[in-house]
Amino acid sequence: MHIITRKRLNVFAAKYPSAKSSLQHWYTLMKKMKFESFVHLRQTFPDADQVGNLTVFNIGGNKFRLITAIHYNRKKSVYSSRS
Repeated sequence: MHIITRKRLNVFAAKYPSAKSSLQHWYTLMKKMKFESFVHLRQTFPDADQVGNLTVFNIGGNKFRLITAIHYNRKKSVYSSRS
């Protein structure tokens, strides 16, 4: 996966330190995996939800949400918004 920006993750982790390790774990997995579909992604992230065109991840034991746009058909890019 190609993650467009890590800056928002870092800014959020600085504001909410309890999310830092979970965000780092998410980031590491997303960088090394190549998901071909949402079904494939759910094998790694079983709690992820599809909401319209967005994918929502539970972060930090379900304390935070990471909302992303994943384009499975285009170089596997991930765009993240604020949690």
